[in-house]
Amino acid sequence: MKDIKLIAIDLDDTLLKNDLTISPRAKRAIAKSVDKGVAVTLATGRMYASALPYALDLKIDLPLITYQGALVKYADGRVVYHQPLPLALAGELIDFIRPYGLHVNLYINDELFMEELSPEGHRYKKLSRVPVHKVDDLSEALTAEPSKIVVIAEKEKLDILTRDLSILCGGDFNVTRSKPHFLELGHPKATKGLALESLANSMNLVARQVMAVGDSWNDLDMIQYAGLGVAMENAAPEIKQQADYITCANDDDGVAEAIEKWVLNE
Repeated sequence: MKDIKLIAIDLDDTLLKNDLTISPRAKRAIAKSVDKGVAVTLATGRMYASALPYALDLKIDLPLITYQGALVKYADGRVVYHQPLPLALAGELIDFIRPYGLHVNLYINDELFMEELSPEGHRYKKLSRVPVHKVDDLSEALTAEPSKIVVIAEKEKLDILTRDLSILCGGDFNVTRSKPHFLELGHPKATKGLALESLANSMNLVARQVMAVGDSWNDLDMIQYAGLGVAMENAAPEIKQQADYITCANDDDGVAEAIEKWVLNE
């Protein structure tokens, strides 16, 4: 049986059910793991402000991995580290994306900025449950280095943008998808896998003692890093191929099932 000492869990389409709640069964499994001496944290692309209510509900006392790993921060507000996009690069990216006419989110100091509350913006606001700051021009809102930039559009449009960004990239920024219609741009070192490895090292743990659970492309490097990489049944096929174990879907208590099997031995 695996000797798991640290569990990192993605939120959307993983720990969260489709109604954005955490099931009682998942809460029990997480609480029993902590009682057993296993550390648990969240690893999400969400803003810290958006992830925090879930962390408080679960009584998590480890640093939270947020913004894909760009911001690692305790629930009490202590910052472990922040890897934002450089200011000049962020401005260049916004200018590059603008001609495509797609919805763009900008995240500065854990606040969300949009140029308009488009249908995509409305849906994102409902999902994240954070206030939106509407500005006339995102470039003018760049008063500090942003934690990330997110473009929201149909998958096919994002495929084109991703291809075109690859010409601009040169390793200066990280491009990933948290959902098929969410394209996320961040610091090249802002990944869940690097953040999880750093957290494990700080706890004197090695990869084989770590379990990571996720469903999407932004979860891939932490699933590859962990000694036990778990993909949800609803995960993207590429993620399932890289996982050590495939659990049930998020709406069928997949996180609880994986923890019960591999950590609680139930």
